[in-house]
Amino acid sequence: MASHCRLCYTYTMYKRQLNLAKLLNKNHFFLFGPRATGKSSLIKSQLKTARLFDLLDADTYEELLRRPKALSEKIKKTDKIVVIDEIQKLPLLLDEVHRLIETTSIHFLLTGSSARKLRLSGANMLGGRAREAQLFPLTYHELTDFDLLKYLNFGGLPIIWKSEEPIEDLEAYGRLYLSEEIKAEAAVRNYERFVRFMEIIALSNGQELNYQNLSSDSGVPSRTIEGHIEVLKDTLIGFELLPYTKTIKRKCSTKSKFYFFDCGVANYFSRRLPLAENSTDLGVNFELFLIQEIRAFLSYYRIKKDISYWRSKTYEVDLIVGTDLAIEFKLSTQFKPEFLSGLKALKEEKVKIKRFMVVGRFKSSGTYEDIEYLNYETFLKLLWNQKIISQTF
Repeated sequence: MASHCRLCYTYTMYKRQLNLAKLLNKNHFFLFGPRATGKSSLIKSQLKTARLFDLLDADTYEELLRRPKALSEKIKKTDKIVVIDEIQKLPLLLDEVHRLIETTSIHFLLTGSSARKLRLSGANMLGGRAREAQLFPLTYHELTDFDLLKYLNFGGLPIIWKSEEPIEDLEAYGRLYLSEEIKAEAAVRNYERFVRFMEIIALSNGQELNYQNLSSDSGVPSRTIEGHIEVLKDTLIGFELLPYTKTIKRKCSTKSKFYFFDCGVANYFSRRLPLAENSTDLGVNFELFLIQEIRAFLSYYRIKKDISYWRSKTYEVDLIVGTDLAIEFKLSTQFKPEFLSGLKALKEEKVKIKRFMVVGRFKSSGTYEDIEYLNYETFLKLLWNQKIISQTF
């Protein structure tokens, strides 16, 4: 079977942190997530009695395209949960879903790899009656066979993690994304330029967005770059990290950083696989990995906290989470006092942040001048046990 087929049909069970039944007990939900994060697998494992309509199935799609009302005719009175998979393929179906929400007690789960097509089509987003959740790649907490170097190379997509040929399957994933999310959806005017842009933005993963430099390196007009970034965000393959601007003494950057959603996908598009143990690119991926863990934690526990980064002319702090935490990430295996320079500078600004810490591959954890330093595994265990970030606003 070819690699692209494995992307479509591989089904691996993991104990995911996102609890769909718990969510749907409270409300209707849109479940979004990048392609191949495991949305369909999660539904099959957690919502075994739900009525499922898979819009990737040609017969189901054609029938509901011709007659959206057929949805209500196929739902039984005993059905408590109805799932419509890949809802962005048939936005007009949302009108019928809206009607059923108003007239029945059924709870709906609507999944997709992108909210972009729904919003651009002017689709009925259910008038605020459905909340949004997101599924991320596999996290440290979900992987019983976690291997850091493997994760920083190939990322956490379920189909890639268990693959015997991860580089080939990442290549298939990249081709599928470009052909189905970009080319087939006519998401950009000039497809060839977008493909060139993808390599450049991947090489800039974790850096501040500089549209002029991106334009110069990719050959894409700077006025087009911003639109391309929006496409990446809309299709959930990347996200912006906004700057923290609440400091007074030191003038801070006002530019956003851009990150891909997964280390392996970023590595594929930047053409730099595999990464050796001494590769400088591992540091960026270590940062991305831990930021994604925090994003997943906040999302799965429904904790509403802003995340940002801080950079002055001289200093930088990798991540700030609400007023809970300022954190610096270091790939080093040995803690060094100089790692604290950015955190110290931020503390001098008298900002309202409760904890300051450095997380790395350190052999031990402790405190130095009132700033914590933690081994990344210790940090992640504390994080997922809700010992780092509070649920209070």
